[in-house]
Amino acid sequence: MAEARLQVIAGGGVPQGPLVTDPWQFQAACVESFVASWRARGFSPVTIDNDTGLLERTLTALGRPAWEVTPEDIDRVVGDLAVKGRATSTRREYVQIFKGFHRFLQARKAAEIEASFGVRLVCPVDEFNASRHVGDDSPALLPPPTPERVAEFFDFMKQRIATARKYGPAARDYALFRTLYHAGLRSEEASLLEKPDLHFARGPFGKLHVRFGKGAHTSGPRPRWVPMLDGLDLVLRWFLEDVRPRFPESPVLFADESGGPLHRGTIRNRLRYLMELEGRPPAERFSPHALRRACATHNYERGVDLVAIQQMLGHWTVSSTMRYVRPSATFIEDAYQRAVASTLAELTGKDTTA
Repeated sequence: MAEARLQVIAGGGVPQGPLVTDPWQFQAACVESFVASWRARGFSPVTIDNDTGLLERTLTALGRPAWEVTPEDIDRVVGDLAVKGRATSTRREYVQIFKGFHRFLQARKAAEIEASFGVRLVCPVDEFNASRHVGDDSPALLPPPTPERVAEFFDFMKQRIATARKYGPAARDYALFRTLYHAGLRSEEASLLEKPDLHFARGPFGKLHVRFGKGAHTSGPRPRWVPMLDGLDLVLRWFLEDVRPRFPESPVLFADESGGPLHRGTIRNRLRYLMELEGRPPAERFSPHALRRACATHNYERGVDLVAIQQMLGHWTVSSTMRYVRPSATFIEDAYQRAVASTLAELTGKDTTA
């Protein structure tokens, strides 16, 4: 009788049941398990749908099972995206979703992969092909809209409420984009807000409870509290009392006409449509994310502490916040004049800014 032999395989638990030998079938099962882990960690349904699609597109572009992917495959996929003119942030999303999936395989499936396919997992994303953060290409970024430009756009939206064919959607859009700007929210964070997330009695201005704040490195949602600054509390009180009841009943704050949440793509398209109606030249148009960058920049220019802005935007580090800040061309002169005026006021006892 032949002697049975045991083999020790590093990384992961002992495989349970018969080993699967079809690589594509095995990878599909791994993707299902990866998505299930997102649900267990509390990711929102919108995030799960978007990231699942992104992961499937990434794996299709790579053209081979994840454990066989080489650094050259990553170079090829990212390079093709660059040739097609895809944004740096999009290329980075492809790389990040693959890295997250590969880490999952290393933590959960390494033993099965080595036993079935004879491959020891090594991540093919290295220092030479890791996509740079969108902020690293800052010279190519357009500056955020100025306070005057933002005010003009909101004036246009306010006037449109009175003349729009449908009052409800026009008024909702006004409140939504005011929220993106004054609270510095991401589109998806705003789309996932619910009516109970408005706490008007919390703090001197009232606060938004952003329960599904974006996490870093697939860490899951990072909730935060954001104050309703610059009269946002008044806008949202008006919205709750006069506008939201015109939509179907549901917990969603900024609902579509069926009562469901607006998708972030819908928010982007709505803003594009509104700016086309406004009739300004393309150079003066901006994206929802530009409103978030404008929130950071305008608060910084008027003296709000950078750490406070970091907490408001939900960034992990101050360095991330600094990539959002694009002071105006006269920022240095304005800061100098404020400093001189403050010093003279202290010396003379007079307010020189009046």
